[in-house]
Amino acid sequence: MRITRVLSSYVGRIFFGSTVAVLAGLLAVVALFDVIELMRRASGRTDVGFGDLVGITALKLPFLAIEILPFAILLGGLIAFWRLTRSSELIVARAAGVSAWQFLAVPVGLAVGLGLFATLALSPVSAMMLARAERLDTSLLRGGAGSFGLSGDGLWVRQHDEQVPGGGWSIIHGRRVEIAGSALRLQGVTVFRLTERDAFHSRLEAESAELQPGRWRLANAASVAVERPREPLPEVMIPTDLTVSRLQDSLAPPDTLSFWALPRFIAVLDDAGFSSLKHRLRFQALLALPLLAGVMVLVAAGFSMRQSRRGGVGLAIAAGIAAGVALFVLSKVVGEFGGSGTIPVALAAWTPAGVGLALAVAMLLHLEDG
Repeated sequence: MRITRVLSSYVGRIFFGSTVAVLAGLLAVVALFDVIELMRRASGRTDVGFGDLVGITALKLPFLAIEILPFAILLGGLIAFWRLTRSSELIVARAAGVSAWQFLAVPVGLAVGLGLFATLALSPVSAMMLARAERLDTSLLRGGAGSFGLSGDGLWVRQHDEQVPGGGWSIIHGRRVEIAGSALRLQGVTVFRLTERDAFHSRLEAESAELQPGRWRLANAASVAVERPREPLPEVMIPTDLTVSRLQDSLAPPDTLSFWALPRFIAVLDDAGFSSLKHRLRFQALLALPLLAGVMVLVAAGFSMRQSRRGGVGLAIAAGIAAGVALFVLSKVVGEFGGSGTIPVALAAWTPAGVGLALAVAMLLHLEDG
């Protein structure tokens, strides 16, 4: 029997409302714990107000929404389908000849749409706001640690420079980056030295700079200062606490880049010789998000559409939640393997959706035919 438009829209409306309510509730709980953690870190700092901490958490909300969206869809689907089964509405529809695949088409379509929205539209907003939250966290709670950036015109590094009178900053720019093992070398180097108040102090130009333990070593350098002639300096040492691994981890974390910006940044990382595994994993995970969202609907249906007269409804729903947690843990485990290069990135990103799809289809086939 062909499902009617009224029943289709009704099931879709119940599912969508439950999912949005669950997502809002989960976001509220996660935000509360995040504020508590920030308050713990800010204890003893009189210059950081409660409003600053709430602002940092608020900026993280779009990113958190993307992260917990699949689990919110699972819980929302469990609640919606359990409610419809408990009121016998789905039982009557199935008795009238409507299969589970028919009335699940609209919820699955809505879930896939939410996944597409999160990937294509929400991820740019999430990346921008999360980057802002990280900057605020760094300036307010981490004492203004150095910052780093990699783009098509080379590497930029900002760090403290105690060699500037009174303390200050150095902004190091290398037009080309060369990495060999644990060694990093910049070609075409310019160093801008600033005072603590960000006023210009001097400029260094060097043919190359090598990152050595505890210092930058500039070769064939020259100093340019205000009202002073250019002064050749065969070699300059600039103290630093940077390492190649720390620099790698600090270059635009994958979560602060949108779905649209990731491919270009991956190409820049590859050209510079840095590892792009984590960024590739993030890109593939965003690609897989719509499928994973749709799969969560099927998993929820498989666990919650059991008829009440058979008993064990509560146990089935608990098993559905456990299955969602298991898929979440699986995604984190294979993500770690993918990020380390142990398994292919695509396999790590798509495995949770594939495993969930196999589980859901098996359960629904048993529900329909068994």
